[in-house]
Amino acid sequence: MIELGHVVFYVRDLQQSLRFYHDMLQLQLKGRIFNNRAAVLTGGRSHHELLLIETDASEGPLTGRRIGLYHVGWKIGNDLAELRAMQQRILEHGYRIDGQSDHGISQSLYLRDPDGNEVELFVDDPEIDWHQDDSWMQAPVKPLKL
Repeated sequence: MIELGHVVFYVRDLQQSLRFYHDMLQLQLKGRIFNNRAAVLTGGRSHHELLLIETDASEGPLTGRRIGLYHVGWKIGNDLAELRAMQQRILEHGYRIDGQSDHGISQSLYLRDPDGNEVELFVDDPEIDWHQDDSWMQAPVKPLKL
C-alpha cells in the first residue's frame, strides 16, 4: 500500500498562504510549529496533508531552500518493519538515502528522485491518536535508527 501522505511548501508569507488554504479551501488548521513559522493543515484524512513553512527570501540566498515545493511525503505502510523493507529496497536499487527522521507521529526516510526532487517515505506511529492528541506537533524531530 502506498498513498500520498502530504505536501510541504516553502511560502513567502504564511498568513497569506493560510488565507488561501484555510479560509478559502477550508483545510483545518491543526496548529503552528517551528516558532510559528509553519502551519499544519488537514482535510481530515490524516494528521496533515499540507505543511506550510514560511521562509524569507529577503534574507539573502535560501541555502537549499526555495519558494515552492519542498517535498512530497508518501505513506508506504503501517509499521517500522515496512519502513525497514523499503530502506532495503532503496539500497538494492542503488538509490542513496539522504536522511532518516523520527517525527514522533511518523518515521521517515528521505531520498531524491532522478530530477533531484525530495521524496519522503513514511509510516505513521499507530500508538498516536492524532485526532485527539496534538502534542506531536511540538515534539522535536529525532534521528531515526532502523
